[in-house]
Amino acid sequence: MKDPHYFLNGLVNNNERIVREIYKNSFRQVLSFISNNRGQRTDADDIFQKALMQIMVRAKTRPFSINSSFEAFLFVSCKNLWRRELNKKKREVTNDQVIEHITEERDLALSVLEQERWEFFQEKLKLISDNCQQVLKQVFSKMSYKDIAERLGYNSENVVRQRVFKCKTKLVELIKSDMKYLQLKEI
Repeated sequence: MKDPHYFLNGLVNNNERIVREIYKNSFRQVLSFISNNRGQRTDADDIFQKALMQIMVRAKTRPFSINSSFEAFLFVSCKNLWRRELNKKKREVTNDQVIEHITEERDLALSVLEQERWEFFQEKLKLISDNCQQVLKQVFSKMSYKDIAERLGYNSENVVRQRVFKCKTKLVELIKSDMKYLQLKEI
């Protein structure tokens, strides 16, 4: 596996060979995800391009590090963009009022901010205990308290509820005590 910065630098420097390698390594997985989540090939093409642009713009505006493989980072970016797109379509369909069309630049800026917030959240999630991480990941994946109790060996759903409350409280404390939270919140 290549260093994520190899791909990041290739993207920023518009290295055609590296960009082709990124497509070869990652596009199929993104296409599969979008196809399985109410999307088409053209949607996957658009989302993949937006994600690459988002990463490139972000790298050019301020350096950052990728703590996973480049492919995983790109895939998460694509997933977040696609979910955002689905939410936007849902609002457009159900909202009978005039819809303000967001400019491409503003949309890109919002997606970069969203990605930064997601990474900040993931960073803080890693700081809580392993047990809390397990409990919250189960909750985030919409698993029932009953199933969590069985899977993690808790006595009852009530014990799980208490644990979830304590873990969420600890996570929120970690997030709010970091100055970066205020910066990301303000924007």
